[in-house]
Amino acid sequence: MEILKTKIEGVFLLKPKVFSDDRGYFFESFNANVWKEKVGEVPTFVQDNESMSNKGVLRGLHFQHPPFAQGKLVRVIQGSVMDVVVDLRRNSPTYGEHLSVILSGENKHQLYLPAGFAHGFLTLEDKTIFSYKCTNFYNQKSEGGLMWNDPALKINWGINNPILSEKDKKYESFISFASNFDY
Repeated sequence: MEILKTKIEGVFLLKPKVFSDDRGYFFESFNANVWKEKVGEVPTFVQDNESMSNKGVLRGLHFQHPPFAQGKLVRVIQGSVMDVVVDLRRNSPTYGEHLSVILSGENKHQLYLPAGFAHGFLTLEDKTIFSYKCTNFYNQKSEGGLMWNDPALKINWGINNPILSEKDKKYESFISFASNFDY
């Protein structure tokens, strides 16, 4: 498995080695020994989540406030997404910057983001299955989010009218956001 640094400190792109033949395929989606060797401290995952969405659904930009902040290891099982993370760590040199990658069932890439990031994705195909591991349990009172189309974030989603939840339509702008992420 390749574990690659990205332009944002602490965010890693994982590219597993896939073994394919006429029966199908096999790959390790996570290996703590490889992580420890290439990155360092191994995250402890305590909760797995999965969603299915049709093309044009945008989920995010979500986060949980401390002390319930979550690191996430995200991947697509079927279909594809444009996956986006925004650095909310106020002491980070990349505070307010974002990173976007294409994750798909075909490329099998994964993205790891530590606690202190907003996360969202846009589905690029119908019946996309998105799966992620979390380093902390979900806490409804700690959830937060940013406007998906906030001009201050300059995220080019490539879509003007995604399908959004009512909650995702009401999130605050980055300019009004007061970060409490001291990581």
